[in-house]
Amino acid sequence: MHTIKNCKFILLFLCIPALFLNACVTGKGYKNIPSAQRAPASSAPGEISSPAGDSKQQASFRIPDNLKQVQDFPPTKVAILLPLSGKHADIGNAMLNAAQMALFDVGYPSFSILPRDTQGTPDGARKAAKDAAREGAELVIGPLFATSVKAVQPVVRSRGINMIAFSTDWTLAGRNTFIMGFMPFDQLERVAEFAGRNNVKTIGILSPDNSYGQIVANSFSRLAPQYGMQVTDNVSFHPHSPNLAPTIRAFTHFDARKAQDALASRPYDAVLMPVGGEDARSIANLLTHNNLPPRSVIRIGTGLLDDPALATEQNLEGAWFAAPSPISRKNFENKYQRTFGKKAPRLTSLAYDATALAATLARQGFSTGDRPAFGADAIANPNGFAGIDGIFRFRSNGTVERGLAVLSYQRGRIVVLDDAPITFVKPIPPKQPEISSN
Repeated sequence: MHTIKNCKFILLFLCIPALFLNACVTGKGYKNIPSAQRAPASSAPGEISSPAGDSKQQASFRIPDNLKQVQDFPPTKVAILLPLSGKHADIGNAMLNAAQMALFDVGYPSFSILPRDTQGTPDGARKAAKDAAREGAELVIGPLFATSVKAVQPVVRSRGINMIAFSTDWTLAGRNTFIMGFMPFDQLERVAEFAGRNNVKTIGILSPDNSYGQIVANSFSRLAPQYGMQVTDNVSFHPHSPNLAPTIRAFTHFDARKAQDALASRPYDAVLMPVGGEDARSIANLLTHNNLPPRSVIRIGTGLLDDPALATEQNLEGAWFAAPSPISRKNFENKYQRTFGKKAPRLTSLAYDATALAATLARQGFSTGDRPAFGADAIANPNGFAGIDGIFRFRSNGTVERGLAVLSYQRGRIVVLDDAPITFVKPIPPKQPEISSN
């Protein structure tokens, strides 16, 4: 048996040449989708040439001489559970398109995905998971919604199958469930670190009175002192309030500032507003209306601000938020547009990355042993993986950790203020020289 010895993997599966194009997509109600007919690749992805601990440069591949030929790998089936019918069919089928792109880019001849329709319901997801397990799926990707993930968990657990779900509900993570969706915790820590490093000393929090808003407000309140910031105001609002003006007037201390003839003063350096869409526009406009324009008070958000439609809002100009770098995603979106003739919805990158991860883990397993590396230890590789949305890894509790960029709106565009990391290894600070007492 051919093996790779002493191999430390950061599985940069997007760096693998797109040569593995003989795999197919199979599933109930779906025709086999053959790939383009090209010669199979002569080798699988290789060993990282720079060690995982080297944070100065991005790792590159070299192909070990003794790597097993991919055409020798046994058949491997991975299920992908998506809402392919019903009211969420558009996003489900778009995510399946992205999974096919990953299959053709990173797959190999005997690797296949089994699409199963959850119909967007817990019962549909449960039936889809049972069917996939009967068909021999060794790993489950998806489903999308938290209720569906919860319904599938007993099915996959009883069969000893691990699941990488697209949900953002971190409470479902653990045991054999890995949650891959975008969650606020890494976003908050990244933007808090950046804010503290850029002289934000005081901050007000204005959050919706729901579970998401409460968790964000509480998490940021704990983080702020670690980065030298003080939370001066922490106010919540009803998420469906028809009139936020009174709440924001009080939040900005407008009347007190006016009474002191100090409307030009500011009660805080920045505002954390974990909202998106029209709520973000409304709050930003009301802050300006209460004499706190963007040039005076920085707007800080979560990944909910990762929306190009908000970049043209003047009262959000200069806002800060942490999210995956848009650079590599732009290449993916352009390729999706060329391939399918339509724009890629935001969540499609998750389907691409999960499918590419599955194919990469299968390669790794067959290159070092006799089965795909779909165990919890391989999925939770502390070195992590790199995909469309940057580097990511799964913690031991099953939640995802992401390396994020700090982004901003400038002149109608989303721009990168601080690059995303390319490794999870923290650089070692230089040793301070000893000062002689003589």
